[in-house]
Amino acid sequence: MDADNTDKTGPKAARKSHSRSVTMKAVGRLAGVSQVTVSRALSDPSKVSPETLAKIREAIKVTGFVPNALAGALASNRSKLISALVPSITNIVYAAMVKSFSDEMRGHGYEILLSETGFAPQEEQKLIAAHLSRRPDAVLLTGINHSAEARKMLLGADIPVIELWDITDSPIDLCVGFSHVETARAVADFAHEAGYRRAGTITAGDERALRRKSAFTERFAKLTGSKVLAYDVKGPASIEGGRRGLADLIDHQGFESGVVFCSSDLMAHGAVVEAHVRGIRIPQEIAIIGFGDQDFARHIQPALTTVRIDREALGRKAAEALLARLEATGTPENVIDLGFEIIRRDSA
Repeated sequence: MDADNTDKTGPKAARKSHSRSVTMKAVGRLAGVSQVTVSRALSDPSKVSPETLAKIREAIKVTGFVPNALAGALASNRSKLISALVPSITNIVYAAMVKSFSDEMRGHGYEILLSETGFAPQEEQKLIAAHLSRRPDAVLLTGINHSAEARKMLLGADIPVIELWDITDSPIDLCVGFSHVETARAVADFAHEAGYRRAGTITAGDERALRRKSAFTERFAKLTGSKVLAYDVKGPASIEGGRRGLADLIDHQGFESGVVFCSSDLMAHGAVVEAHVRGIRIPQEIAIIGFGDQDFARHIQPALTTVRIDREALGRKAAEALLARLEATGTPENVIDLGFEIIRRDSA
C-alpha cells in the first residue's frame, strides 16, 4: 500500500496531535522553573514570588498553555464550577437573576455552568444528573418543586444547593426568594381596595404562575363573593397568549368589566394590546395587572401596574449565601425572603 494513502485522520492521528499539546513541563522550561513551581503558581499564586509568577504567566501567554482544570479539581476536591439550572435562558426574569448571581460568583473565582430546564420536572431531573456528573461545587435551582429522584441526587451529592425565586420552610439546603402565594393574595387585596368586584386571570403554564393564580382567585372570591374567571395558556408567557386570554375572557366567558391579573408583564402587555384593538378603555372598563415589573412595563400605554421583584438583589443574595457556605465565612439563614412590592401605575 502506498504510504501517502494512509489515513491520517483516525484515532491514532488524533492521539498523536493531542500528545503535542503544550504541557506544564514545557511552560516551566520556558520560564526557567520546575514543573512543581508552575503547578504551585497555578493553584496558589501567593506561594511563589512576584518575579517568578510574572515569568510563568509570560510563558503561558507565549505557549498558549491551558491548565487542566479537571486535574486541579481532583487534587483540591474543588472544581470552582457552580451549576445553574433555569427554566428559560431567554426570559429576562431568569436572565437578570443569573447575571447578578454570576457576576458575584465570578468575582470570587467561580464559573457558572448554565442549562435550560423548561418547566417539566423530569427534564430538570435529567439535567441535575448531568451536572452532578461534572462534580460542581454547588447547584443553583429555580423554584422549590423538584422530583423525588432529583432531591435524592442533590442530597446525596453533599454539596450546597440553593433554590431561587421561591421560598419554603423545608428547602433542600438554602432558598432565596419570596412567597408566590402571599404575593397573589396582596394583589387581590389591592384590587379589592381599588374598588374592583369582578376579576379574571390570564396564566402561563408553569407551576409558580398557577400557584399565584390559585391564591389570587381564592382571596378575591372570599373578599367579593364573585367567581374569578380564568384563561390558562398551555405554554410559556407571550404577548400572543395575553391577547388570546383577554379575547377568551370577553368573547367566551362574558367578562365585560373588572380587573385582570396576568401571570407576567408579557401576558399583561398582550392583554393591553387586545384591549386597544377592541377600543376598550384601560382602566375605566378593564384594569390590567402584571407581574415582574420588566423594563418595558412603565413605558407602555397605559403604564402597567405590576408586582416588582428585585431580580438583581435575589441573584446577589443567593451568591452571598452560597459563598458563605462554600468558603466557610458565615452561616447563612436557610430561608431568605426578599419580599415584593406592588407598583401602582395607570393600568389599574
